Amino acid sequence: MSPELLEIFSQNVLAKLLRVAEEALEDNNPPVAYPEFVPQRGENTGKYFLREKYFWTCGFFPGLLHTLLERAVKYPHVFPFHGYEKANRLFDTASIRQQLASLCDSWKGPIQEMASRTDTHDLGFILQPSLRKDWELTGNEKSLQSLLIGARSLASRYEANVGAIRSWDVLKQKDVTITSMTDDFLVIIDSMCNLDLLYYASKHLCDPNLAEIATTHARTLIKSHLRPEHTTGNFGYKGSCVYSTCHVVNFDPLTGSIKNRRTAQGYRVDSTWARGQAWAILGYAQTYNWTKEKEFLWVASGLAEYFIWRLESAPGCVEMPNTGTNGRENVGRYVPLWDFDAPIDDQTNPLRDSSAGTIAANGMLVLSQSMAALGDTVLAERYRSTAIRIVTDTLECCLSKEKAKFVDSGDKRYNGIHVEDIEEGQRFDSILKNATANHNSYDLDRYSDHGLVYADYFLLEFGNQLLRLGFI
Repeated sequence: MSPELLEIFSQNVLAKLLRVAEEALEDNNPPVAYPEFVPQRGENTGKYFLREKYFWTCGFFPGLLHTLLERAVKYPHVFPFHGYEKANRLFDTASIRQQLASLCDSWKGPIQEMASRTDTHDLGFILQPSLRKDWELTGNEKSLQSLLIGARSLASRYEANVGAIRSWDVLKQKDVTITSMTDDFLVIIDSMCNLDLLYYASKHLCDPNLAEIATTHARTLIKSHLRPEHTTGNFGYKGSCVYSTCHVVNFDPLTGSIKNRRTAQGYRVDSTWARGQAWAILGYAQTYNWTKEKEFLWVASGLAEYFIWRLESAPGCVEMPNTGTNGRENVGRYVPLWDFDAPIDDQTNPLRDSSAGTIAANGMLVLSQSMAALGDTVLAERYRSTAIRIVTDTLECCLSKEKAKFVDSGDKRYNGIHVEDIEEGQRFDSILKNATANHNSYDLDRYSDHGLVYADYFLLEFGNQLLRLGFI
């Protein structure tokens, strides 16, 4: 495994996350606000901005802690970090595992209480990153029940006339205000990644209706959100076309007809917002895993092929000189631009979205496993190697240079150790930089080029996927 990928299992990752987890609980315990993004410039540079607990991203920081707990329980060869057995051991593994478990408990408590919400479609994002791992690692029945309640809450937003789950109740931007629940029905491509919760709960509850809702939603979005495209050089792909994605579709809730399409976070309605494409890859790969319906497999593959083609055909300015050890002259081609069709304002520093890369890589790794199970070794290797290339490139280009380490403090904090910046005064709380939450020019909450909690979550989850597959 490359040195770049081993960074996912480094001391830096554990040290940063433990420090944030401890410090962010000060005057915030139990949490009413959760880490969301880290500014790269301006006020509070390098420090996590905490967002109210009801925001859709609240589940990812507890999820980060639980990815580490999964390593502690199931993969001790990379816990507390890769190479620990050869390092100067400042603490024993049991004590740091106990500390981590305690922090997981603190951060997941308010998440469990979110399960009964019916005002959001983001229950998969909110609940699954921490609570599914908690249930599967510890047998915590409360976490399982929260997942099952959350699935029913999500299903309550389904409308049979549309054949989909309502994503947003409201959309307000500079050029539009949509607030009617009777005249409008907003569905976003991100919704594909919340279906996994419905399938999971369906099996636990022996309730096929939850799975049927998820499958119907996925079929509806093939027609409403996916745009057939044609590319060249698809290397074994057997679908009739590849697919780009639209972000937002507004349906008539009575007839199911499409009223209009738009984007809320991409460049324009007919552009391909990179993270939207990534959500679709992961969501359809997961949907195939549950249903085994080939239609979803080839849709996921077609989405992945288009994503890869846009990476490989991006302008030359996305490449930068390599300062790493992998022998390649340039890096950066496989770190996606924030929107594949947006103008590049700064050729020396094109605006990217590292979160789109880590999400897409997870989807491609899931897709690779499905192809391998079907005996399609060509596409299995293509998607696995591309996923690894995306993550490797992301680490080389976007890994925060401001790293952290453990030192002996003697003050009993972190069981007698303390976290320090490797270079004094050089602190950056997230693992990755260069994410873009929303650069849409009409949005009322526009922010770009920063650290982002779900970029880090999907980075660490990619590492855990590699562990589950035996690659690390």
